[in-house]
Amino acid sequence: MTRSVRKGPFVDSYLLEKAEEVKKNGRHEVIKTWSRRSTILPEFVGLNFSVYNGHKFIPVSVNENMIGHKFGEFAPTRTFSKHTAADAKATQE
Repeated sequence: MTRSVRKGPFVDSYLLEKAEEVKKNGRHEVIKTWSRRSTILPEFVGLNFSVYNGHKFIPVSVNENMIGHKFGEFAPTRTFSKHTAADAKATQE
């Protein structure tokens, strides 16, 4: 279920402040965030974020195609290690 249009997109306030500060300084700093639930806004385009996935920070460079999505979508939390030989053998039978 999506958020109400009347309320607008959810973004943690500290994230907006940090993004404005980085743009004002003109330096290409990486903004660390634990807020996977925050929506990517047009103000974030061109900035670099590090999104925490529960284990480490995943670098995310924001572009126009990411607007409206959540930061958590670009930092997967689970790693897939291949199927075992027993699984492969069971599917052949």
